[in-house]
Amino acid sequence: MKREIKTTNDGSKTLFINDLNENYHSHHGALQEAEHVFIKNGLNLVNDYEINILELGFGTGLNVLVTINEYLKTDKNHIINYFTLEKYPINESEMNDLAYFELFDNPEFKNIYQKIHQAEWEKQAEIIKGFNLKKIQCDFFDLKNIDLPKINLVYFDCFGARVQPDLWEKPLFEMVSDKMAVNGLLTTYSSKGSVRRVLQELNFNVEKKQGPPGKREMINAVKL
Repeated sequence: MKREIKTTNDGSKTLFINDLNENYHSHHGALQEAEHVFIKNGLNLVNDYEINILELGFGTGLNVLVTINEYLKTDKNHIINYFTLEKYPINESEMNDLAYFELFDNPEFKNIYQKIHQAEWEKQAEIIKGFNLKKIQCDFFDLKNIDLPKINLVYFDCFGARVQPDLWEKPLFEMVSDKMAVNGLLTTYSSKGSVRRVLQELNFNVEKKQGPPGKREMINAVKL
């Protein structure tokens, strides 16, 4: 797929896929969206000592970086195991051009950003003390065959239903649900009625939340 770098409204960059006419992140602000959907309405709502996160999908690595940034604000007496799926990894040139480490004040973030992207696929890597990352290159529908610990938090960050409708239907959500712990949280930028109904069918308590900039609503869903 042909991709190009674009700058979003908050100054952070994203990738744009010409063939799909689709951004990896909101054009209203890639960083703002990641922090609102996956940190404020995701990580900050989970209090387990050991948090197992599943992300669909890794994309540019921005969600990993904002998660580490939030982890560093805590007393770091807990552990995060972060599992992320991606079928089409970005290349080194794209990684360098996105330069997400520049969005953070921490001088260590350039090294952290590089460690995230240079971590070997299919192997767990300790990015910083207490934060473990495993990148898995696969189709999302291969999730059922992947051995994971029970997941406490899901970042459901697939491309929009306009371009990939099958990623927002029951079969994939059912696979995700099977990997989750009871009381696990799924957070996503989507607020589609069909998504809410599927999650309710799968025994989730679904709540509409205020969306990130440029979007009225988003979804939090807790597995019952």
